[in-house]
Amino acid sequence: MDHFLYKNGVLHAEDVAIPDIVASVGAPFYVYSTATLTRHFQLFDDALAGMDHLVCYAMKAASNQAILQTLAKLGAGMDVVSGGEYARARAAGVPGERIVFSGVGKTRDEMRLAMTGGIRQFNVESEPEMAVLSAVATELGVKAPITIRVNPDVDAKTHAKIATGKSENKFGIPISRAREVYAQAAALPGIDVIGIDVHIGSQLSQLEPFELAYQKVAELTETLRADGHDIRRLDLGGGLGIPYTRSNEAPPLPTDYGAMVKRVLGHLNCEIEIEPGRLIAGNAGILVSQVIYVKEGEDRKFLILDAAMNDLIRPAMYDAHHDIEPVIEPQAGAERATYDVVGPVCESGDTFAKGREMAQMNAGDLVAFRSAGAYGAVMSSEYNTRPLIPEVMVNGSKFAVIRSRPSFDEIINRDTIPEWL
Repeated sequence: MDHFLYKNGVLHAEDVAIPDIVASVGAPFYVYSTATLTRHFQLFDDALAGMDHLVCYAMKAASNQAILQTLAKLGAGMDVVSGGEYARARAAGVPGERIVFSGVGKTRDEMRLAMTGGIRQFNVESEPEMAVLSAVATELGVKAPITIRVNPDVDAKTHAKIATGKSENKFGIPISRAREVYAQAAALPGIDVIGIDVHIGSQLSQLEPFELAYQKVAELTETLRADGHDIRRLDLGGGLGIPYTRSNEAPPLPTDYGAMVKRVLGHLNCEIEIEPGRLIAGNAGILVSQVIYVKEGEDRKFLILDAAMNDLIRPAMYDAHHDIEPVIEPQAGAERATYDVVGPVCESGDTFAKGREMAQMNAGDLVAFRSAGAYGAVMSSEYNTRPLIPEVMVNGSKFAVIRSRPSFDEIINRDTIPEWL
């Protein structure tokens, strides 16, 4: 469910008409719904009620500080994967004890930043990282709290580029070597082993892969405790998918996920962490764009928009589907047409959809890309010297620009010309 609905024939974000934002901000832009963000976080938090738990939002999905503050005020922790994300979370007011640091390539500087600023735990991905983390912690006179990410070799049954839990993926240590690696960790002077971490991928549409992975984690917990390790926290990652098209079967609900977690892991009396990103932010945001031209090709029509692959790269990178709807609701029985929906970037890959049937459109019409809140704005770029598009947040009948569109001068003036020129 989201809060982007037609009212009196006009698409609204909560109680704000999309054309009113266009009149103020110009197209294209992203707009997020506070009510949707709140509802989706609460679904996860409620799903784990009765267990000691923390929902850590995976901020790589959408990391504007307004989004982070909205979730932090609800009690969310944050899952970060870089020093920049850590700094962004702290700037948004998230305390260090609610920040989990993930990622395969943490640097010494990032480790130092997190340990001096406060950290809940590091999710360690390899023995070399663990040794460096211990050395940095020892230099600082502290112990680094860690979970070790295990790779359970479970097929997440998702897109190959967002699967992370099989043996050929770069993430974690093989679960078969876990006892050996945990023994190494316990011997390091700067390390405090507190738990286990697992994350098998993104946009999962079934609970079975999660359950297979978590069963392996449950068995590993018992084994490691028998070896003398105080395993008191299980980080289960994220990955629950969202419906990108309204005609598709919906992925499992957070309530079903929570029930499975309690059934598989509840007997261990561990604190549970989960790290949803897409399911919280995905349907909480849309991309609004305007039609520049309708072009007649040899055997097809092209709907040329002012948004491009640099604004929303998911279709070009992942062959991802987004429903594309007119901002003004078509009348019943209105003419329909089939378009290749494209942007103005000089790449054939700048294509959002091929052969998409939709209401007939004209130059100047507005369209909305549904389910664009996750991995949209955060993956955008200034390719072709196209300015990053604004981000807008709506709360009831109010809206605010939470990232402004830079001018051409601001973009160009970041360049520094060498003295010999």
